[in-house]
Amino acid sequence: MRLTYVRYEAEGWGIGELVFEGERLLHSELPRPRPAAAGPGGDHPLAGRLQAYFAGERVDFADVEVELGDETAFGRRLAEELRRIPYGEVVGYGELALLAGRVRAARAAGSFCARCALAPVLPVHRVVSVDGIGGFGSLGADYKRRLLALEGHAL
Repeated sequence: MRLTYVRYEAEGWGIGELVFEGERLLHSELPRPRPAAAGPGGDHPLAGRLQAYFAGERVDFADVEVELGDETAFGRRLAEELRRIPYGEVVGYGELALLAGRVRAARAAGSFCARCALAPVLPVHRVVSVDGIGGFGSLGADYKRRLLALEGHAL
């Protein structure tokens, strides 16, 4: 199937990128400052929904079909549980693992969140460590704090 690439601009955040196969979201690159040449391009309804989300509107992404590729059964359960975390709320990595059916798998839950490239559709930013905010890849903890503040949750 053909891949579709879409770039969108989120005011105050930068340019985000989406990759679709049909209607399934394969990859979501969160908005960040980029060169002018990397401005918005392509068209997909999800881009408008993401712009609304980054403008502070309460947007639900539960209906967005995502591709989890060769993810394990546990990874798929983690993705399901991530979608159940309410807007503006957080859970710990251990709690996410427990919700997905594995009591002592906080590190595995953290690894899943770290490699997940589907945020904010899968709201990995809503998962925090027991001793603070936790990581957020190359975007860093400040970006994660900013996303949580957008949703009305301050850490």
